[in-house]
Amino acid sequence: METYGKILLVAMPVFLLLVLFEKWYAWRKGADNVRTTDMVSSLLSGVTNVTKDVLGLSIAIYSYSWLVQHLAIYHIKATWLTYVVAFLALDFSGYMVHRIQHTYNFFWNGHLVHHSSEEFNLACALRQSISSFVNLFAVFLLPAALLGVPDKVIAVVAPLHLFAQFWYHTVHIRRMGWLENVIVTPSHHRVHHAINPEYIDKNYSQIFIFWDKLLGTFQEELPDKPPVYGITRPVQTWNPVKINFQHIWLLIKDAWHTKNRKDKFRIWLMPTGWRPADVAQKFPVYKIDDVYHFDKYETRLVPFMKVWLWVQLMILLLFVSYLFGNIAAIGSPGIFIYGFFIFLFVYAFAELMDNSVNAWIWEFFKLASGFSILIFTKDWFGINDIVPYAGYIIGAYFLLSFFITYNFCTSFRKASNLRQFNDEIDQALDNEKNNRLISSADLKQKIQKWN
Repeated sequence: METYGKILLVAMPVFLLLVLFEKWYAWRKGADNVRTTDMVSSLLSGVTNVTKDVLGLSIAIYSYSWLVQHLAIYHIKATWLTYVVAFLALDFSGYMVHRIQHTYNFFWNGHLVHHSSEEFNLACALRQSISSFVNLFAVFLLPAALLGVPDKVIAVVAPLHLFAQFWYHTVHIRRMGWLENVIVTPSHHRVHHAINPEYIDKNYSQIFIFWDKLLGTFQEELPDKPPVYGITRPVQTWNPVKINFQHIWLLIKDAWHTKNRKDKFRIWLMPTGWRPADVAQKFPVYKIDDVYHFDKYETRLVPFMKVWLWVQLMILLLFVSYLFGNIAAIGSPGIFIYGFFIFLFVYAFAELMDNSVNAWIWEFFKLASGFSILIFTKDWFGINDIVPYAGYIIGAYFLLSFFITYNFCTSFRKASNLRQFNDEIDQALDNEKNNRLISSADLKQKIQKWN
C-alpha cells in the first residue's frame, strides 16, 4: 500500500505531463481531440481508481500467493526467464479477463468506464474502474502458479504490465510496420475502443497481439472505416463515480421490473447490453443507431469556469499526493477518512462540470467533511509541521470553493430557466402555426413568469 503510493507519486506527474503534451501536439497540428472537460473527467477517473487501489479496497477470490503455495508442481528461482514467463502469464490473464468483461453483463460494469470517453487519447487510458471490488485475475494466473513463479515476481511485473498499456491510447501514431504483428499498437487499440459494427468487441490483447490472432478476436483497422469512439449507450455525464455504477444500476432496475422470473436471474450473465424484452419496451434506454451521426456529450464552460476547473484539478492532485506520500504517518482509519474526502471532492467537481444546478450541495458536503477533518486533526493530518498555517489556507480554500460553486450553480439555474422559457415560446408558436391558437394574454403571462 505504502510502496504503491510512492510509485504513484512519481507516475502521476509523468502521466499528466504526457496528457498535456498530447493536447498541445494535437492543438499545434490543428486536430485537437482532447476536449478539456473530457480530459479532466478522465483524470478524475484515474484519481478515484488509484485512491481505491492504494487504500486496498478490493479483494481476490484466491490470491496468487495462495495458488503458488498450494498448487505449484515445482518452484523456480527468480531469474530473468522467470520474469519473462510471469509477463506472458500476466498478459494472457489480462486478455481473458478483458474478454470476459466485454462478454457478460455483470462484468461489463467493471470495464465500461474505460470505454466511456467519446474521444481516443492518452487521458482516456486513465479511465479505470472503482466498481470492481472482487478481483478474479488470479484464477487466470494458474499456469504461472503451477510453474511456481514466485509471487514477488508477479508483484514487480504487474505494475509494469499496467503502465505499458498507457502509450497506445492515441490517434497520432498510425501504423508501426512489423510491430503490428507482435505487440498491441495504437491502430489495434483504436479498433478496440471503436463502436463501429466492424470493430466492436475486437482486439482484447493488452501487450502482445497474438492472443487475439490465436483466439479469433483480431480485427485490423480498415482505411475506409474511421473508428468512432465511446459506447453505444452513452453515459451523458463527466462524473466518473456515476459512470462506474450506471450499468449495474440499470441491471438492478431491469431485474426488479421484469415480470419474467428467469430473466431476473439470467440478466447478469447474458451478453453485454442484453435486456429483458418487457423492460426494454417499457423503459427504453437511448442507444446510438448510426455511429457516424450523433452528438457527443458536452457542457457549457464560460472562460472563468475553464480556469477554475484547472485550479480545482491542481488542488485535487495536491491533496492526493499528500495522501500517497504520507500513508504510514496518517495511518488507519485516517487514510480511509481521507479517501472518502477525495471521493467527495471528485463528485462535487464532476457535478460542476456537468452544469448540475445541485453541484453546490455536493460542494457543501465536501466543505463539511473538510472542516471536520481540520477540526479533529487540529490541522490536516499533520501538514502544519511541513507548511506552517497550511490548515488555515486549506480552510480558506474550502470556503472559496463553496462560494464559487454556488455562484456557478445560480448561473446554471438561470440558463436552465431561459432554455425552458425558449422551449415554451417555441411550442406556443408551433401551436399557433397549427391553428391551435394561444391567446396573447397567455403568452404575456408566460413571459412575465420567466422574467
